[in-house]
Amino acid sequence: MSDEVENKPMHFIRQIIAEDIKNGLPPSSVHTRFPPEPNGCLHIGHAKAFCLDFGMAEENGGLCNLRFDDTNPDKEETRFVDSIREDVHWLGFDWGDREFYASDYFEKLYSLAEELILAGKAYACTLSAEEFKEYRGVPGKPGKPSPHRDRPIEESLDIFRRMRAGEFEEGAYVIRAKIDMASPNLHMRDPAIYRIKKAEHHRTGDKWCIYPMYDFAHCLSDAIEGITHSMCTLEFEVHRPLYDWFIDNTSILKTLKVHPRQYEFARLNLSYTMMSKRKLQQLVAENVVEGWDDPRMPTLSGMRRRGYTPTAIRNFCETVGCTKFNSLTELSLLEHCVRQDLNKVALRRMAVFNPLEVEIENWEDGKVDMLDAVNNPEDESAGMRKVPFTKRIYIEKSDFMENPPKKFFRLTIGNEVRLRYAYFMKCKEVIKDVDGNVVKLICTIDPDSRGGNSPDGRKVKGTIHWVSADSAVKCKAMLYSTLFTRQDMSDLPEGSDFKDFLNPESLVEAEFYGEPALAEAKAGQPLQFERIAYFMADSKSGTSEKPVFNRTVELKDSYGK
Repeated sequence: MSDEVENKPMHFIRQIIAEDIKNGLPPSSVHTRFPPEPNGCLHIGHAKAFCLDFGMAEENGGLCNLRFDDTNPDKEETRFVDSIREDVHWLGFDWGDREFYASDYFEKLYSLAEELILAGKAYACTLSAEEFKEYRGVPGKPGKPSPHRDRPIEESLDIFRRMRAGEFEEGAYVIRAKIDMASPNLHMRDPAIYRIKKAEHHRTGDKWCIYPMYDFAHCLSDAIEGITHSMCTLEFEVHRPLYDWFIDNTSILKTLKVHPRQYEFARLNLSYTMMSKRKLQQLVAENVVEGWDDPRMPTLSGMRRRGYTPTAIRNFCETVGCTKFNSLTELSLLEHCVRQDLNKVALRRMAVFNPLEVEIENWEDGKVDMLDAVNNPEDESAGMRKVPFTKRIYIEKSDFMENPPKKFFRLTIGNEVRLRYAYFMKCKEVIKDVDGNVVKLICTIDPDSRGGNSPDGRKVKGTIHWVSADSAVKCKAMLYSTLFTRQDMSDLPEGSDFKDFLNPESLVEAEFYGEPALAEAKAGQPLQFERIAYFMADSKSGTSEKPVFNRTVELKDSYGK
């Protein structure tokens, strides 16, 4: 095991794989898979899952497949396949030539279902899902067999073949595995393995009108691909006996070098965040949000557009770790990881959101001083940029107080502050409107303090940011906040709807003035507006004349304040 892996937290999945290797499994034989259903865009919960899938293979020199679980043609679309590929690549993972689909195995899965029928381990049943629910019974009380459970093998096989040929309408028949109607595990009580579904499939078109159920297709697809460690979330723990039963009762077992094993971990539950893909789909369909990539959404495409970085998300997933118990992870932890990375990579820029005009009395009209400004103090290779200084500048209104409290170190009458990258500045006069509101300041600068350096060693406690009023770019900001007001969206009060907790202030639009460099900002380049927040140019709106910037995250945690 490499030093890098040894320094990572030893969660139980990592420990299981380490134990398997200790017991003789070659590290390079570790083979995992990430099996998303292409019926929506991936969210941060999926990122936790595939960081685990790809990460466990990667750190052992093994392989991880990308396999699309496309067994439900009603909801699956090629555009979601494309978006899933993009998201997994964006986080830095690659599956090489191992992109697979459950639909690749439809013929094989069909033949394995026929095997079960021929072995007397599956049968054709006409009970509807609701009817069979009554037959299946409840925990602690045995179910009763379907009236078709003992249908002759030849008859079930004939029905199955006619199902494939399209002779029956949807719901007329299902094929059920014949397991144990008295099992304490309801999933072992004759589960359906095939149903009729006359829908166009995004890959196979109308070739098939019957489709395998998830529990049947998933484990056998794992076996076909030689998966060694099949990770899934805790709700599938009760499905594990069924996972093993399908493998152990079909001829696929004879082909295996290593029997796939299923391991369950707790799904990610993030505060102020809805993690149900079905409910996220509802928000998109009802135009509550702009789309799957709305920057308020927990989708990876939304986070990418908002300005979250792949490194930050991977660090977050590693920090959260892998446990066997459900818990609520604070959104502030994710934002902390985002800040940590953005502080290293974001270019610094100056912007003023609530402008107060300042006239420099001892500065010539028309004179422009191009000052040097650091792009990123954490990264020397980011270099410098030029910032214009002119007779008229804007500062934030909050950086001036006429009657300041004690320990107010920003600008006030007679007080001196440092203008970031520029000069020491002192306020001489305040100009007000007829209502007594401050509308302009008359100030002077010390010309010998260029670059913000003290010419005589005097101390200036306050440093404020600014932009040239003559050269400023007028921009638009999308100030995103949490989409929901409730901390735990996985545990809603009885009778409530998840949309009852939508945050009416999840998006506030604002205009601001930015330094000229913002006109050249490119989507994908993280920015820090000094003393304000982290932002990124929006990838879908805005122009060079009026750029649009999405607020990624504030400079400090603001939750609960």
